[in-house]
Amino acid sequence: MKPSLLVLVACSLTATTLCAAKPAPGFRAGAATSVITPPLGRPIVGNFIAPLSTNVHDELHARCLVLDDGKTKLALVVLDLLGTDVDMCAETRSLIEKQVGIPSANVLISAVHTHSASSVGGKAPAPAEPEYENYRAFVVQRIVDGVRSAANRLRPAQLACLTTEAPEHVFNRRWFVKPGGARPNPFGGTDQVQTNPSGGSPDLIKPAGPTDPTVTILALREPDGRPIAVYSTYSLHYVGGVPKGDISADYYGVYCDRLERLLGGHEQDPPLVVLMANASSGDINNVNFLHPRPAKKPYEQIRFVAHDLAAKVQAALATAEYQDHVTLAARFRERTISRPLPTAEQIAWSKERLTKPGPKPDQVDLSWSYAQRVRDMAEGETQVLVPLQVLRIGPVCIGTMPGEPFCEIGLEFRQRTAMQPAVLVEWAHGGFGYIPTAQHCEWGGYETWLGSCAFEPHASEKLLDTLLEMVAEVRDVK
Repeated sequence: MKPSLLVLVACSLTATTLCAAKPAPGFRAGAATSVITPPLGRPIVGNFIAPLSTNVHDELHARCLVLDDGKTKLALVVLDLLGTDVDMCAETRSLIEKQVGIPSANVLISAVHTHSASSVGGKAPAPAEPEYENYRAFVVQRIVDGVRSAANRLRPAQLACLTTEAPEHVFNRRWFVKPGGARPNPFGGTDQVQTNPSGGSPDLIKPAGPTDPTVTILALREPDGRPIAVYSTYSLHYVGGVPKGDISADYYGVYCDRLERLLGGHEQDPPLVVLMANASSGDINNVNFLHPRPAKKPYEQIRFVAHDLAAKVQAALATAEYQDHVTLAARFRERTISRPLPTAEQIAWSKERLTKPGPKPDQVDLSWSYAQRVRDMAEGETQVLVPLQVLRIGPVCIGTMPGEPFCEIGLEFRQRTAMQPAVLVEWAHGGFGYIPTAQHCEWGGYETWLGSCAFEPHASEKLLDTLLEMVAEVRDVK
């Protein structure tokens, strides 16, 4: 017996209704951490002297956040390390693509710039090479593990994007000083700008650049209000006050732990994960040079800054407005940038200096250090591919640079980006030293010296132009 026309129509309408009612995948988020603390006995990098680690004050982590809007997945990773390495980041992103399914171009890996960690970049001295390679491989695997865990925790989420201000902790460390007030540079000359001048000196005139007091905050929560993650950024080089030989994530780690506790994230499963990425802060630190603070105990200033920032972010989150529908997009590009070449005079000076005895292991001799750097740059490549990335997370735009761009470069990125909030994250996908503006290269100072700065003077302008082209592309994604 053939079914009646009425039954066929009813079945057809029912099928159509079921198809139409099937919900599209919504916005989801997941977060996790993995420990990347190195074994004791390895060099602690970040200064001209690299003491061996003798104590783990607090564990170092890879803090991982995965986002999914149903069409695009992103991963954001913040490492408790001094910096990142181009090859290591490329390898890690490739493994994440293969094992987690997140495209390599959609993975952001940055470092906080703690000066109390061991290195995963560059090349270690020959005697330490096997141990160095083992730690590097360990960090790569732990990053992949963290992202995999975060992806496994993906669940329906809402996003809030906001900012708060913390101007009292950031100071520009580059100063114009009166004639005769600047220390000579390692090459025998005198700069117009002095980095880290003597605090309270009568020779101080004014800072050579601005500060950025903005804390940018991306908060993720479940629809019922349970927190998932908080990704935050702040333009502060690091705080310091860590004893010699200690491994520590500096204020970044203390801030993350403090905010997790303030928000009750330690008492839930999966736990809340807080991330603090370093925004453009190549010329910013926590030292008030006009009014130096009294000496403090180890970690005292770290806790002071971290706890205050956590309290400010907690207060801001109390007024956050969350959205369910979030669009994600990413762009990744490499820009060819020329590297500065030593002059014939600088090469001759380097060769002559290196014929003389170097400093003892526990002494700093800038002329010796920079003579080595001039030699290496004279023998190195003349151009380099610089990785750049832009992420769109709802209304938020995150740009990256590999190294330490000056604060005003980040401010310009925010001003020229037609998306808000906007932030420029540093030490992402590699490290090429300081990234000053052309004007700062004219003024001189530690960050602009050959061997501190790896790019030609107008590099920041070219990198910004490329980033803004990428911003325009992600801005129009629907």
